[in-house]
Amino acid sequence: MELLHAGIDSYLQELLPDRDAIFLEMERYAAGEEFPLVGPQVGHLLEILARSVEAESVIELGSGFGYSALWFARAMLDGDRLIQTDMKEENAGLSKSFFEKAGFGNLYDFRVGDALQVLEQEEGHFDIIFNDLFKEHYPRVIDLAYKRLRPGGLLISDNTLWRGRVLEQQPDGKTRGVLQFNQALKEHRGFLTVQLPLRDGVSLSYKV
Repeated sequence: MELLHAGIDSYLQELLPDRDAIFLEMERYAAGEEFPLVGPQVGHLLEILARSVEAESVIELGSGFGYSALWFARAMLDGDRLIQTDMKEENAGLSKSFFEKAGFGNLYDFRVGDALQVLEQEEGHFDIIFNDLFKEHYPRVIDLAYKRLRPGGLLISDNTLWRGRVLEQQPDGKTRGVLQFNQALKEHRGFLTVQLPLRDGVSLSYKV
């Protein structure tokens, strides 16, 4: 299901600023490997949000090969904390290559393993937690993210409309994970949440 009319989506794409060559290279790689990316519209949103809260500490739960993390990096300074996580060692190597090529090698910090375990064990609070885990695990994110975010911090989650599957009458396990996650955020008294129909759906949750 298209979340936006194709013409509107193309128009929004045309309104984006020109992006650096490194992003175009990463997008070509992803297309060749059929690797899902948040894409440039969401990427610009991530950078804007990071700049808005003056983020100095960001962790990604599911980073792939570093595309979304690189958008965060553009909003951060040398010495800030930007942690990437993924289960695949090869993605860590790809991310390092892209970060160094983009001139952000100083912000490269990639943990291979269970993202929620990394979040739980990391000391201190975060300004932004970006959630892009396997969808079955989405409901597990909320309480831990609330605990690890500073007041005024943001939980940003991708794929919250899940290609329109949230409307299906008999959802599969992944879709049920997204549905439970969205409903729990709606009811959570510690988060103020809005859902954006951008690309595959993005939710923004502000820790009050």
